[in-house]
Amino acid sequence: MNTEQAIFGAGCFWGVEEAFRVLDGVVETAVGYCGGTTENPSYKDVCTGKTGHAEVVRVTFDTDKISYDELLDVFWNCHNPTTLNRQGPDVGSQYRSAIFFLSEDQEDSARATCDALAVSGQYEDSIVTEISPAKTFYMAEESHQKYLQKNPQAGCAINQSS
Repeated sequence: MNTEQAIFGAGCFWGVEEAFRVLDGVVETAVGYCGGTTENPSYKDVCTGKTGHAEVVRVTFDTDKISYDELLDVFWNCHNPTTLNRQGPDVGSQYRSAIFFLSEDQEDSARATCDALAVSGQYEDSIVTEISPAKTFYMAEESHQKYLQKNPQAGCAINQSS
C-alpha cells in the first residue's frame, strides 16, 4: 500500500473528518490543530482564537485507491471556501478554510484547483482559503476523534453529502 497524508481545515473538524473518513481509499483520519504558534494546544486553547491554529483533519490515504485531487474535490465541496473565519454558525479563525500542504505536488494541486474553482462561476464571492505549508499537526483530544461516528445525534455545519 502506498500512503500519503493530507491536512485540511474546513470548519468544525467533526464534520470534516466524517466527510473524508467514509471515502474508499482513506486509511485513517485524525482531528487536530495546525497552522498556529501555540505548542500542544488543547481544544479550549484553540477555541479562544488566540493560538493561530485551525481545526483540521489529517487524512492518511492509499494513493492506489484515491488521489490527492479527489480529496481536494471533497474538500472544496464540503464547505464554503468564501467565508472568512466562519463555517455555518461556527465563527473564529479556528474555523477557517485551509489546506496545509505536505509536498510541492500537493501545493501545486491545491493552487490549481483553487484557481479553477475561482473562475468557475460557482461562487459570487472570492475564495479565501489559506494554502500554506503544513506546520506541526497537534492531535486533538480523544473525545474529538471520530466524534460524529460516536455521537450520530450530534450535528455539524459541514455538507457531508458532497
